[in-house]
Amino acid sequence: MRALLAQLASVPGQTQANAERVVAALAAHPEVEIAVFPELFLGGYDLALVPQAALPPDCPEFRAIADAAAAASTAVVVGFAERTEDGKLFNSVACIDRDGWLAGVYRKTRLFGAEPDVFRPGEELEVVRLAGLDVGPLICFDIEFHEPACELAAAGAQLLVTASANMAPFGPDHELATRERAIENRLPHLYTNGVGTIGGFRLVGGSRSVDAFGAVLAEAGPDEEILLVVPVAQG
Repeated sequence: MRALLAQLASVPGQTQANAERVVAALAAHPEVEIAVFPELFLGGYDLALVPQAALPPDCPEFRAIADAAAAASTAVVVGFAERTEDGKLFNSVACIDRDGWLAGVYRKTRLFGAEPDVFRPGEELEVVRLAGLDVGPLICFDIEFHEPACELAAAGAQLLVTASANMAPFGPDHELATRERAIENRLPHLYTNGVGTIGGFRLVGGSRSVDAFGAVLAEAGPDEEILLVVPVAQG
C-alpha cells in the first residue's frame, strides 16, 4: 500500500485555494491509495481566522475534494475547522473514501494551547473504513497521549493516521510520539504535519510513515513543501 503525505503550507483563511491544492495533489498522484493533509489545512492554523474559515462538511470545497478522490480512487484525510448547524466549532478531519463517500468526521478530543478558546473538544474517537482498511484518525496533540491510539486499536483500527500542525519547539515531541503510538499498539502510523509560518507559529514538518515496530520508513524534512509518496507497512 502507498500513501501520499501532503506536507504543505496553507493559504491563511482561503478555503477554496487550499481545497484546490488538495484536488491538484490527488490528481498528481493517482497511484496512492490514501492521502493525508495537515491539521486545519483548509483554513490554516490561524485561530483568529477560524470563525470566517469554518466550514460544514457539505460545502463546495468538500464536494470538489470528494470528486477528486473518486476520480483518482484515493481516500483522503484532511483537516478543517468544522462549523455545525447550531454554530459550534470543532477542530476536525474529514475522512473521504476512494469512491468520494464521506466515511466520517473526527473531532479532535485533546485540544492544545489556545484551541479551547475557539473550539469545543470532540467527544469520541471513531474507526473509519478507508481504502479497504479500518483507519483510526487522530489530530496533532492527540498523539501525545497513549489513550486515544490505544482505544482506536482496541476498536479494531488497522492503521493510525494523524493530521498535525505541530510547531516549534515541539518537533522532537512528535518524532517520539509517532513511533511510540505505533510500537505500543503494533500498528503502522501515517503522520502529516504542516510547514510555513501561520498564526504566529512556525510549523516544523517532519511528516513520516512509521511501521508497526516504530521504524521510520520515509520522512520529509522540517521546512519543505513536499508531496511525499511513502510505503505503508501493514501488520
